[in-house]
Amino acid sequence: MIGVAVLGSTGSIGKSTLDVLARHPDRFRAVALTANSDVDGLAGQCRAARPDYAVMADPDAAAALRARLATLGLPTQVFEGPDGLCAVCELPEVRYVMAAIVGAAGLLPALAAARAGKRVLLANKEALVMAGPLFIAAVKAGGAEVLPIDSEHNAVFQCLPARFGADLDGVGVRRILLTASGGPFRTTPLEALGSVTPAQACAHPNWSMGRKISVDSATMMNKGLEVIEAHWLFGAPADRIDVVLHPQSVVHSLVEYADGSVLAQLGNPDMRTPIAHALGWPDRLESGVASLNLAEVGRLDFEAPDHDRFPCLGLAYAALRRGGAAPAVLNAANEVAVQAFLDGRLGFMGIPRVIAEVMRRTEAAAVADLQALLAVDAAARSLAGQVIGEAR
Repeated sequence: MIGVAVLGSTGSIGKSTLDVLARHPDRFRAVALTANSDVDGLAGQCRAARPDYAVMADPDAAAALRARLATLGLPTQVFEGPDGLCAVCELPEVRYVMAAIVGAAGLLPALAAARAGKRVLLANKEALVMAGPLFIAAVKAGGAEVLPIDSEHNAVFQCLPARFGADLDGVGVRRILLTASGGPFRTTPLEALGSVTPAQACAHPNWSMGRKISVDSATMMNKGLEVIEAHWLFGAPADRIDVVLHPQSVVHSLVEYADGSVLAQLGNPDMRTPIAHALGWPDRLESGVASLNLAEVGRLDFEAPDHDRFPCLGLAYAALRRGGAAPAVLNAANEVAVQAFLDGRLGFMGIPRVIAEVMRRTEAAAVADLQALLAVDAAARSLAGQVIGEAR
């Protein structure tokens, strides 16, 4: 029986993970579930999955969860805060950790899981975007496995040979192509983008996701972060990672080889596919995802991204090429700008302007350790708040 910790279990990835785990009760057991402040959601999951441990990032929510579980007669132990998140990642009975906490808050537990030598099912982009060198060093030091959960990176992983070891030339790979749906504004007139609302930005045409990642998809910052993530996962330089728009979201990504062959991974847009792949690898597991009906899909369209429409994509490439702390600065500024947009304090097209200004005002020296990285992150967030204030 494989023990699994699901970080961010009340989010969309977490819920899909629990769905897949429940299909294989003879193989997996949810040892620990975590959430930020959703007491009702986590209490319901504890009642269904009966984990040994639950963690609430918010201390007040943790107290409320303890009371709720006591009322339900459940023996689940409740931890709280970053220390609690890291503690469940290090439990000896936990072999796999689903790292699905959105944003910088997921960095510390992902690092803890890597240092503890777990199989890390990585759905948290920020572990690599913010701290690529530190995370990879932790993986090597702990002897951990990293299997990507983002549908794009999981697709690339499936298209690479089993003997791949982050050496593109060694296995004859010419380039990696990440597909992107283009989000809800792929064909919206450019002049209309300045007045779009959070509700419109969160209405993704193909995927059901949280609000922050939905906005990132609308700006294509999500794809930019994935470019940086692909660099660290697959040892690919920026000029060997391309992005192509594919509105049907059926081809999840492709790998081009030196002989001209292009391998693609296809499937219905359902995150249970990459989750099941990573849980079962190298085996294949039933995921609950319906079979792909290509006749029903009818057509597969591809086009180059419009960088005037999606300036965040160019900013991400620039941060990757700049190196050092630049990706961490990019990520921090984006998180602050997206939250300001969701709160109604910033227009949609203000998001890339804030990020660009924060990057312009920030030095991107290399960071030697986690504390230095967190200091860079905090400074970039503060500066982003200042830039937003100046624009109002």
